[in-house]
Amino acid sequence: MTLKTIRSPADLAIHGAPPAFDDPLHVGRPNIGDKDTILEQIAEILERKWLTNNGPVVQEFERSIADRLGVKHCIAMCNGTIALEIAIRALGLSGEVIVPSWTFVATAHALHWQGITPVFADVDGSTQNLDPVSVERMITPRTTGIIGVHLWGRAAPIDALQALANRHGLKLMFDAAHAFGSTYKQRSIGQFGACEVLSFHATKAFNSMEGGAVVTNNDELAQAMQLMRNFGFIGYDDVAYPGTNGKMIEACAAVGLVNLKSLDDTFDHNRSNHAAYVRELAGIEGITVLPYDPAEHNSHHYVVIMVNGHSNASRDQILSALHAENVLARKYFWPGVHMMQPYRDLQPNAGHHLPQTLAVAEQVIVLPTGTAVNECDIKTVADIVRMAGHRT
Repeated sequence: MTLKTIRSPADLAIHGAPPAFDDPLHVGRPNIGDKDTILEQIAEILERKWLTNNGPVVQEFERSIADRLGVKHCIAMCNGTIALEIAIRALGLSGEVIVPSWTFVATAHALHWQGITPVFADVDGSTQNLDPVSVERMITPRTTGIIGVHLWGRAAPIDALQALANRHGLKLMFDAAHAFGSTYKQRSIGQFGACEVLSFHATKAFNSMEGGAVVTNNDELAQAMQLMRNFGFIGYDDVAYPGTNGKMIEACAAVGLVNLKSLDDTFDHNRSNHAAYVRELAGIEGITVLPYDPAEHNSHHYVVIMVNGHSNASRDQILSALHAENVLARKYFWPGVHMMQPYRDLQPNAGHHLPQTLAVAEQVIVLPTGTAVNECDIKTVADIVRMAGHRT
């Protein structure tokens, strides 16, 4: 990547100069392990002519994930959304299920798609994870479960949510799409609730190009999900569940296995990037970098900055300046799922219960990181953020 040094606001592309980055600097550019090994693995799959349907590479992938997370079962899926849908169905959720609005829309869609109403609870403004007090307020006689989200890979309030679920007789599962490699009280995410759902999409710190999984220590639940991902077949001619086609293919599992070998290096690179962002953005009025708990493991895959009222530029002005320089930052998960369709029409008053969600949604920018981003890039991104305020 070629960088053009920015020395003053006049150098910004908005004033006519070329952008700072010739190639876009993306949020979510994939981390890819050894390419030669990936190609060798795929060549072996083609030679074997076993491309899907629970092949040996998928089985090895599942064992590797389960071993790393310290769980009994990993059920690999074609993607994280299907994994959510299958987990929801296997748990027997129905009626209403409480979720955050401050999450990716798939968390709610996986419920709505199956005729279940997602009920939106508020987040804690400091953690951006579900607020147990708000969750308890949203429980009704129709509530059957809670889906906690480990947002930005930072663990949800697991103990408090589990206590709530136990007290009200609810099922608890977690959307851990952001949290592969994270811990809670030094235990790996994946070990909590009835089950936890992982995403291995290309934009995640750990990816299999496309894929997902459900991890659980519940034998019966694991068996049900294994059947459901293959149309519910329990044998050649016997269907035990109303299933779907949720299987991971061998090629994706092979990519995942190769990427798993370099994952700790990726996490180290992300931690270094996050520290560089903290250094370079320090002292910019109204800008804070969301921290990670140093006592816990985390992929540091999300560099989240908060733009508050003390900033000389608004969140959207800073985002526009970044985009003008080919830095494709994002304002995840604006404006909140409750403001997206169909929920905006189905639950028009949901926002009345979500003051912290609304406040957070107006402040967040997620900056690029990962193995494609280096410290020089980060210095330039920080310069753009700093000078966006000088232009206003």
